[in-house]
Amino acid sequence: MIVLLAALSSANAAGKNVKNYVIGFYNLENLFDIYDDPVKNDEEFLPEGKNKWTEAKYQKKLQNMAKVIRAMKEENGCWHTILGVSEIENRLVLEDLVADPQIAQANYQIVHYDGPDRRGVDVALLYKPEQFKFIESESIPYTFAGSSIDFVMTPEQQDYFRTRDVLMVRGLIDGEEVAIYVAHLPSRAGNKKGSNQLRDRGAEIIYNHAMQMQQKHPGIKIICMGDMNDDPTDPSMAEYLHGRERLEDVTDADFFSPFISMLKAGFGSLCYQGVWSIYDIIMVNNALANAPDGGLKILQLGKKGYYGRVFKQPFMTTQKGQYKGYPFRTFSNGSFIGGYSDHYPTYIVISK
Repeated sequence: MIVLLAALSSANAAGKNVKNYVIGFYNLENLFDIYDDPVKNDEEFLPEGKNKWTEAKYQKKLQNMAKVIRAMKEENGCWHTILGVSEIENRLVLEDLVADPQIAQANYQIVHYDGPDRRGVDVALLYKPEQFKFIESESIPYTFAGSSIDFVMTPEQQDYFRTRDVLMVRGLIDGEEVAIYVAHLPSRAGNKKGSNQLRDRGAEIIYNHAMQMQQKHPGIKIICMGDMNDDPTDPSMAEYLHGRERLEDVTDADFFSPFISMLKAGFGSLCYQGVWSIYDIIMVNNALANAPDGGLKILQLGKKGYYGRVFKQPFMTTQKGQYKGYPFRTFSNGSFIGGYSDHYPTYIVISK
């Protein structure tokens, strides 16, 4: 794999020093500890549970996740400034992760809220305090109130429904105000009737909050990321989150969606039944997509000029058998196989 950057070099063609910041997302695929939490649905991830989730397996999982984060650092020559994560049980697993010797040097700080998801998983954000100056965070609840969507779910079904909250973190990167939204939208659940509407609603929640953020903080740079359980071309992302493929089509009411062109070109962050998708999506608002010279702006990566990156390495990929070429995951057909995640991480780079 060609090392990307040129883009992450310390000077541009004119000899001017530039600053680059890696902003990424990674679905950690069920990063649970081994302890029983009475308010979490963690029964499968206990030593006596279905997955026989022992301390040894937990430590292997942590080491694997840290190995991927370290490998991205080696490719880019720098640690992520921001790394959003999903499918984590609690803050403890993140404390254990950032303390792993492979990545402890990064000094990652954690933003996490315990959420209401019935599977017991949350989203969170890791950040380098030397590069991102934390101001505030908010856990945005998933509700049906005020939606423009005509749901097929009954009011009783809506009352019962629980999923991940959306995390918003606001701070400063290189003196510029930035807001990051981290999401894990509702699953496809066998494509049950109306499941697409649940993701549409999640995107609507993010979009409405982000538009209010722009009004409250004029000029703020906004980044939306997460396991959206949809491709960037699906309605949740293209319509409800207003994702646009081309920079020139992005207005202050839109987001630039760099993974649309990459999906069309055959890239994927996960594979199901032989079909590759990019559910691990990162978008930026117009202030970051089309910033004037001298301001933080999304950067093109590599020779082909894409604005996003799906990070995959041979060690993260199944090398033989039925799922050859798929992401090398933790479990397969109920058996622990010691892999990494069923998703590849994605990232963008912003530069000044």
